Amino acid sequence: MDSIEEKRVYGDREGALEAYVTGSMGVVRVRVAGDAVGEFSLCERGDARDVATTADGDAVAIATETDVRVASLRWPSESDKREDAGLVFEETGFGEAVAVGYDGADLVAAGPEGNVARWHPERDGGDWETLEDETVATVRAIDGDLIGTDSGVYRVHDGGLDHVGLTDVRDVSATGVPLAATAEGLYKLGNGWMELAGGPFTAVAADPRTEPGRLTRATAVSAAGSVHALVDDEWTEREGPDESIVAVGYGEAVYAVTDRGSFLALDESNDNGPSAWRTHPIGVTDVTGLAVGAPVLE
Repeated sequence: MDSIEEKRVYGDREGALEAYVTGSMGVVRVRVAGDAVGEFSLCERGDARDVATTADGDAVAIATETDVRVASLRWPSESDKREDAGLVFEETGFGEAVAVGYDGADLVAAGPEGNVARWHPERDGGDWETLEDETVATVRAIDGDLIGTDSGVYRVHDGGLDHVGLTDVRDVSATGVPLAATAEGLYKLGNGWMELAGGPFTAVAADPRTEPGRLTRATAVSAAGSVHALVDDEWTEREGPDESIVAVGYGEAVYAVTDRGSFLALDESNDNGPSAWRTHPIGVTDVTGLAVGAPVLE
Protein backbone atom coordinates (compact mmCIF):
# COMPACT_ATOMS: atom_id res chain seq x y z
CA MET A 1 0.00 0.00 0.00
CA ASP A 2 1.50 3.32 -1.05
CA SER A 3 -0.51 5.72 1.08
CA ILE A 4 -3.54 5.70 3.32
CA GLU A 5 -4.42 9.13 1.95
CA GLU A 6 -6.16 7.21 -0.84
CA LYS A 7 -9.29 5.32 0.15
CA ARG A 8 -8.92 1.56 -0.21
CA VAL A 9 -12.00 -0.55 -0.76
CA TYR A 10 -12.36 -4.30 -0.35
CA GLY A 11 -16.00 -5.13 -0.98
CA ASP A 12 -18.16 -2.70 0.99
CA ARG A 13 -21.31 -4.28 2.39
CA GLU A 14 -24.50 -2.75 3.71
CA GLY A 15 -24.70 -2.69 7.50
CA ALA A 16 -20.97 -2.01 7.93
CA LEU A 17 -19.50 -0.57 11.10
CA GLU A 18 -17.15 2.38 11.47
CA ALA A 19 -14.05 1.55 13.50
CA TYR A 20 -11.44 4.12 14.52
CA VAL A 21 -7.75 3.37 15.06
CA THR A 22 -5.41 5.86 16.71
CA GLY A 23 -1.65 6.09 16.50
CA SER A 24 1.30 8.41 16.07
CA MET A 25 0.13 9.45 12.60
CA GLY A 26 -3.44 10.27 13.58
CA VAL A 27 -6.86 8.62 13.31
CA VAL A 28 -7.77 6.03 10.68
CA ARG A 29 -11.44 5.34 9.99
CA VAL A 30 -12.06 1.74 8.93
CA ARG A 31 -15.33 0.37 7.56
CA VAL A 32 -15.93 -3.27 8.46
CA ALA A 33 -18.76 -5.74 7.87
CA GLY A 34 -18.47 -9.03 9.71
CA ASP A 35 -14.85 -10.09 9.34
CA ALA A 36 -14.42 -8.23 6.03
CA VAL A 37 -12.70 -4.83 5.84
CA GLY A 38 -14.04 -2.26 3.38
CA GLU A 39 -12.63 1.22 2.91
CA PHE A 40 -10.24 2.93 5.27
CA SER A 41 -8.64 6.36 5.29
CA LEU A 42 -6.72 8.79 7.47
CA CYS A 43 -9.34 11.21 8.80
CA GLU A 44 -7.25 13.21 11.29
CA ARG A 45 -3.52 13.91 11.48
CA GLY A 46 -1.45 14.19 14.64
CA ASP A 47 -0.32 12.04 17.54
CA ALA A 48 -3.51 10.43 18.92
CA ARG A 49 -3.19 8.49 22.18
CA ASP A 50 -6.67 7.02 22.64
CA VAL A 51 -10.11 6.94 21.02
CA ALA A 52 -13.71 6.32 22.10
CA THR A 53 -17.18 6.41 20.56
CA THR A 54 -20.66 6.72 21.99
CA ALA A 55 -22.79 3.56 21.95
CA ASP A 56 -24.94 4.96 19.14
CA GLY A 57 -21.87 6.01 17.16
CA ASP A 58 -22.96 9.67 17.05
CA ALA A 59 -19.66 11.01 18.37
CA VAL A 60 -15.95 10.10 18.35
CA ALA A 61 -13.43 11.48 20.84
CA ILE A 62 -9.63 11.33 20.75
CA ALA A 63 -6.98 12.08 23.37
CA THR A 64 -4.02 14.06 22.06
CA GLU A 65 -0.97 15.85 23.44
CA THR A 66 -2.77 19.19 23.18
CA ASP A 67 -6.45 18.51 23.90
CA VAL A 68 -9.40 16.15 23.89
CA ARG A 69 -11.04 16.56 20.50
CA VAL A 70 -14.52 15.46 19.51
CA ALA A 71 -16.17 14.88 16.13
CA SER A 72 -19.93 14.58 15.71
CA LEU A 73 -21.38 12.04 13.30
CA ARG A 74 -24.94 13.23 13.83
CA TRP A 75 -26.49 14.38 10.58
CA PRO A 76 -28.86 17.39 10.50
CA SER A 77 -31.21 15.40 8.26
CA GLU A 78 -31.33 12.13 6.33
CA SER A 79 -30.86 14.00 3.04
CA ASP A 80 -27.50 15.37 4.25
CA LYS A 81 -25.89 11.94 4.52
CA ARG A 82 -23.10 11.25 2.06
CA GLU A 83 -20.50 8.54 1.95
CA ASP A 84 -17.47 10.80 1.44
CA ALA A 85 -18.17 13.15 4.34
CA GLY A 86 -15.10 13.89 6.42
CA LEU A 87 -14.89 14.08 10.20
CA VAL A 88 -14.17 17.43 11.83
CA PHE A 89 -12.56 17.11 15.25
CA GLU A 90 -13.07 20.14 17.46
CA GLU A 91 -11.25 21.15 20.63
CA THR A 92 -12.99 20.89 24.00
CA GLY A 93 -10.59 22.81 26.24
CA PHE A 94 -9.54 19.85 28.41
CA GLY A 95 -5.84 20.14 27.62
CA GLU A 96 -3.31 17.32 27.21
CA ALA A 97 -4.96 13.91 27.58
CA VAL A 98 -3.84 10.29 27.76
CA ALA A 99 -7.18 8.45 27.81
CA VAL A 100 -10.84 8.95 26.89
CA GLY A 101 -14.03 6.93 27.27
CA TYR A 102 -17.78 7.47 27.05
CA ASP A 103 -20.07 6.90 30.04
CA GLY A 104 -23.41 7.06 28.24
CA ALA A 105 -23.47 10.41 26.43
CA ASP A 106 -20.89 11.94 28.79
CA LEU A 107 -17.21 11.88 27.88
CA VAL A 108 -14.63 11.07 30.57
CA ALA A 109 -11.01 12.07 30.00
CA ALA A 110 -7.73 11.84 31.93
CA GLY A 111 -4.58 13.93 31.76
CA PRO A 112 -0.96 12.86 32.25
CA GLU A 113 -0.94 14.07 35.88
CA GLY A 114 -3.92 11.92 36.84
CA ASN A 115 -6.52 14.68 36.54
CA VAL A 116 -9.91 13.29 35.47
CA ALA A 117 -12.97 15.19 34.24
CA ARG A 118 -16.35 14.52 32.68
CA TRP A 119 -17.63 16.50 29.69
CA HIS A 120 -21.34 17.22 29.36
CA PRO A 121 -21.94 17.91 25.64
CA GLU A 122 -25.48 19.26 26.19
CA ARG A 123 -24.30 22.23 28.27
CA ASP A 124 -23.85 25.18 25.90
CA GLY A 125 -21.40 23.47 23.59
CA GLY A 126 -19.77 21.36 26.27
CA ASP A 127 -18.60 21.81 29.84
CA TRP A 128 -15.91 19.92 31.80
CA GLU A 129 -16.73 18.82 35.36
CA THR A 130 -13.65 17.95 37.42
CA LEU A 131 -13.83 14.51 39.05
CA GLU A 132 -10.27 14.48 40.37
CA ASP A 133 -7.68 17.25 40.29
CA GLU A 134 -4.66 15.00 40.84
CA THR A 135 -4.77 11.30 41.59
CA VAL A 136 -1.84 9.22 42.83
CA ALA A 137 -2.21 7.06 39.73
CA THR A 138 -1.32 7.03 36.07
CA VAL A 139 -4.48 6.50 34.04
CA ARG A 140 -4.17 3.80 31.40
CA ALA A 141 -7.74 3.12 30.24
CA ILE A 142 -11.31 4.41 30.53
CA ASP A 143 -14.49 2.52 29.66
CA GLY A 144 -17.95 3.56 30.82
CA ASP A 145 -17.68 4.52 34.49
CA LEU A 146 -14.48 2.52 35.03
CA ILE A 147 -10.97 3.99 35.04
CA GLY A 148 -7.94 1.69 35.01
CA THR A 149 -4.76 3.03 36.60
CA ASP A 150 -1.43 1.81 37.89
CA SER A 151 -2.87 1.85 41.41
CA GLY A 152 -6.08 -0.02 40.56
CA VAL A 153 -9.61 0.51 39.28
CA TYR A 154 -11.57 3.67 40.04
CA ARG A 155 -15.29 4.14 39.47
CA VAL A 156 -17.05 7.41 38.64
CA HIS A 157 -19.54 8.03 41.45
CA ASP A 158 -21.43 11.14 42.62
CA GLY A 159 -19.16 13.59 40.84
CA GLY A 160 -15.96 11.95 42.08
CA LEU A 161 -13.88 8.79 41.90
CA ASP A 162 -14.02 5.76 44.20
CA HIS A 163 -11.17 3.26 44.33
CA VAL A 164 -12.68 -0.22 43.93
CA GLY A 165 -9.64 -2.48 44.12
CA LEU A 166 -6.81 -4.20 42.24
CA THR A 167 -3.40 -2.80 41.27
CA ASP A 168 -1.39 -2.22 38.09
CA VAL A 169 -4.42 -2.21 35.77
CA ARG A 170 -3.70 -2.12 32.03
CA ASP A 171 -7.25 -2.11 30.61
CA VAL A 172 -10.91 -2.18 31.73
CA SER A 173 -14.28 -3.13 30.27
CA ALA A 174 -17.54 -1.84 31.84
CA THR A 175 -20.08 -3.66 29.65
CA GLY A 176 -22.25 -6.31 31.30
CA VAL A 177 -19.95 -7.31 34.15
CA PRO A 178 -16.82 -5.21 34.81
CA LEU A 179 -13.54 -6.78 33.67
CA ALA A 180 -9.97 -5.72 34.35
CA ALA A 181 -6.70 -6.72 32.67
CA THR A 182 -3.86 -6.34 35.17
CA ALA A 183 -0.22 -7.26 35.65
CA GLU A 184 -1.37 -10.08 37.95
CA GLY A 185 -4.19 -11.53 35.86
CA LEU A 186 -7.62 -11.14 34.29
CA TYR A 187 -10.44 -10.32 36.73
CA LYS A 188 -14.21 -9.87 36.75
CA LEU A 189 -16.18 -8.01 39.39
CA GLY A 190 -18.71 -10.05 41.32
CA ASN A 191 -18.61 -10.37 45.08
CA GLY A 192 -15.27 -8.62 44.92
CA TRP A 193 -12.77 -9.11 42.12
CA MET A 194 -12.51 -12.75 41.00
CA GLU A 195 -9.54 -14.03 39.02
CA LEU A 196 -10.37 -15.60 35.65
CA ALA A 197 -6.79 -16.24 34.53
CA GLY A 198 -3.35 -15.63 35.98
CA GLY A 199 -0.38 -13.82 34.50
CA PRO A 200 -0.12 -10.33 33.02
CA PHE A 201 -2.90 -9.16 30.68
CA THR A 202 -2.82 -6.08 28.49
CA ALA A 203 -6.26 -5.68 26.85
CA VAL A 204 -9.88 -6.65 27.47
CA ALA A 205 -13.28 -5.87 25.93
CA ALA A 206 -16.86 -7.22 26.04
CA ASP A 207 -19.63 -7.17 23.47
CA PRO A 208 -21.53 -3.87 23.98
CA ARG A 209 -24.82 -5.66 23.27
CA THR A 210 -24.41 -7.60 26.51
CA GLU A 211 -27.21 -7.12 29.04
CA PRO A 212 -26.30 -5.42 32.34
CA GLY A 213 -25.20 -7.96 34.91
CA ARG A 214 -24.40 -10.62 32.32
CA LEU A 215 -21.28 -11.53 30.38
CA THR A 216 -21.67 -13.67 27.26
CA ARG A 217 -18.97 -12.48 24.83
CA ALA A 218 -15.62 -11.06 25.85
CA THR A 219 -12.00 -11.15 24.75
CA ALA A 220 -8.79 -10.57 26.71
CA VAL A 221 -5.18 -10.57 25.55
CA SER A 222 -2.27 -11.72 27.70
CA ALA A 223 1.15 -10.12 27.67
CA ALA A 224 2.44 -13.36 26.16
CA GLY A 225 0.13 -12.88 23.17
CA SER A 226 -2.49 -15.54 23.85
CA VAL A 227 -6.15 -14.66 23.43
CA HIS A 228 -8.74 -15.64 26.04
CA ALA A 229 -12.29 -15.62 24.67
CA LEU A 230 -15.64 -15.96 26.40
CA VAL A 231 -18.20 -17.50 24.03
CA ASP A 232 -21.50 -18.98 25.23
CA ASP A 233 -20.48 -18.60 28.88
CA GLU A 234 -17.24 -20.57 28.47
CA TRP A 235 -13.71 -19.17 28.49
CA THR A 236 -11.28 -20.71 26.02
CA GLU A 237 -7.67 -19.90 25.19
CA ARG A 238 -6.41 -19.65 21.63
CA GLU A 239 -3.11 -18.66 20.10
CA GLY A 240 -2.95 -15.04 19.08
CA PRO A 241 -1.58 -13.49 15.89
CA ASP A 242 2.13 -12.97 15.27
CA GLU A 243 1.89 -9.26 16.13
CA SER A 244 1.13 -7.76 19.56
CA ILE A 245 -2.52 -6.79 20.04
CA VAL A 246 -2.98 -3.30 21.48
CA ALA A 247 -6.78 -3.11 21.79
CA VAL A 248 -9.93 -5.17 21.17
CA GLY A 249 -13.48 -4.24 20.09
CA TYR A 250 -16.75 -5.87 19.10
CA GLY A 251 -19.26 -5.79 16.27
CA GLU A 252 -20.58 -8.79 14.39
CA ALA A 253 -17.06 -10.15 14.70
CA VAL A 254 -14.23 -9.56 17.17
CA TYR A 255 -11.88 -6.78 16.08
CA ALA A 256 -8.38 -5.93 17.22
CA VAL A 257 -5.45 -3.74 16.25
CA THR A 258 -1.74 -4.46 16.61
CA ASP A 259 1.16 -2.20 17.44
CA ARG A 260 2.44 -2.54 13.87
CA GLY A 261 -0.80 -1.28 12.34
CA SER A 262 -2.69 -4.42 11.39
CA PHE A 263 -6.47 -4.49 11.73
CA LEU A 264 -7.68 -7.96 12.76
CA ALA A 265 -11.13 -9.51 12.42
CA LEU A 266 -12.30 -12.84 13.80
CA ASP A 267 -15.62 -14.55 13.10
CA GLU A 268 -16.08 -16.62 16.26
CA SER A 269 -18.85 -18.70 14.69
CA ASN A 270 -16.31 -20.08 12.23
CA ASP A 271 -13.14 -20.26 14.35
CA ASN A 272 -10.72 -22.99 13.36
CA GLY A 273 -7.76 -21.62 15.28
CA PRO A 274 -5.20 -18.83 14.76
CA SER A 275 -5.70 -18.83 11.00
CA ALA A 276 -9.28 -17.60 11.56
CA TRP A 277 -7.94 -14.10 12.28
CA ARG A 278 -8.19 -12.06 9.09
CA THR A 279 -5.36 -9.52 8.95
CA HIS A 280 -5.51 -6.19 7.09
CA PRO A 281 -2.59 -3.70 7.12
CA ILE A 282 -3.95 -0.15 7.37
CA GLY A 283 -0.70 1.77 6.94
CA VAL A 284 -0.11 3.19 10.42
CA THR A 285 2.44 2.44 13.12
CA ASP A 286 2.70 2.94 16.89
CA VAL A 287 -0.99 2.13 17.31
CA THR A 288 -2.55 3.24 20.60
CA GLY A 289 -6.28 2.51 20.49
CA LEU A 290 -9.41 1.14 18.83
CA ALA A 291 -13.07 2.10 19.05
CA VAL A 292 -15.95 0.49 17.15
CA GLY A 293 -19.05 2.54 16.42
CA ALA A 294 -22.61 1.84 15.39
CA PRO A 295 -23.63 0.42 11.97
CA VAL A 296 -23.30 2.70 8.97
CA LEU A 297 -26.68 3.67 7.52
CA GLU A 298 -26.61 3.58 3.74
